[in-house]
Amino acid sequence: MNSCIIIGAGMAGLTAARELTNYGWEVTILDKGRGVGGRMATRRIDHTRADHGAQYFSVRTPEFRQLLDQLTAEGIAEAWDLSEAGIEYPRYFGAQGMSTIPKYLAQGLNIALQERAILIEGDEASCRVTTESGNTFRADALLLTIPAPQALTLLGDSDLNLPEAEQGALQAITYQPCLAVIALLNQPSRIPAPGMQILETGGIEKVIDNQQKGIAPEQATVTIHATPAFSVEHLEGDLRAAGQKLLDQLTEWVPAESVTEYQVHRWRYSLAEVRHPEGYLEVPMPFPTLLGGDGFGMGNVEGAFQSGRQMARALIEGTNT
Repeated sequence: MNSCIIIGAGMAGLTAARELTNYGWEVTILDKGRGVGGRMATRRIDHTRADHGAQYFSVRTPEFRQLLDQLTAEGIAEAWDLSEAGIEYPRYFGAQGMSTIPKYLAQGLNIALQERAILIEGDEASCRVTTESGNTFRADALLLTIPAPQALTLLGDSDLNLPEAEQGALQAITYQPCLAVIALLNQPSRIPAPGMQILETGGIEKVIDNQQKGIAPEQATVTIHATPAFSVEHLEGDLRAAGQKLLDQLTEWVPAESVTEYQVHRWRYSLAEVRHPEGYLEVPMPFPTLLGGDGFGMGNVEGAFQSGRQMARALIEGTNT
């Protein structure tokens, strides 16, 4: 039986794992986090929820449309009409928060969470991945779906030197960071319908009312995404102070007295600003090794899906030739 280790349990990694598993591969996903989904993240705060990473996604390709049809039919995803916010085409989100979708995709997969990969070794027979906990995982092939800077660090720490062309291709991928503020409110916000406003002023890129969105019916929560410039400026500083600066600019919609608690999350690799033009990159190793994710191809949620699908297909076709 063919086998594969996938590092990263975001949309790309989960999609690749599902595709490979459908073709009889034995797949193990490793992820350093406590849950799956990467930036498709939903946080519990008190007795309610807030999406603090990706807020929605679009659909352009038939393969992703097929998945979306399945997700909507099973109540996993819903449409969000954002035309009043100036977004013309339909957007979609996880019905109980964005993490609903990766959790659904993860069903039946072999996933080892809180396993940070620190060393990759191997030969023509197999690859071995050692994690921070001291566990070792073996397989025939390797997929890296983590952000390109993290992949480069891991390969470098493993003394796996890439040829100049592949090294340059990965170094060319750049990301914008994002600070996300999650505020718990004691009353509904005053954010205009449909519950999302794009500002891109004063350090705020967008603000989202999770109650209007439909994922926080019990108690209102608001998510604020900072602009890339503000996020870069405050990325290594006092996050709570940065979060307060953003809240202070929204008192018309989110009065100070309505905020009972707030948290700030730091996304270092929020948006792939410069992406690799193809859906994945194959790097020369003794064992088949592909790199992909939302820094490749189309980008964002759909691009990560397509990257994962294409990587899996490349491995499958490689074993059938």
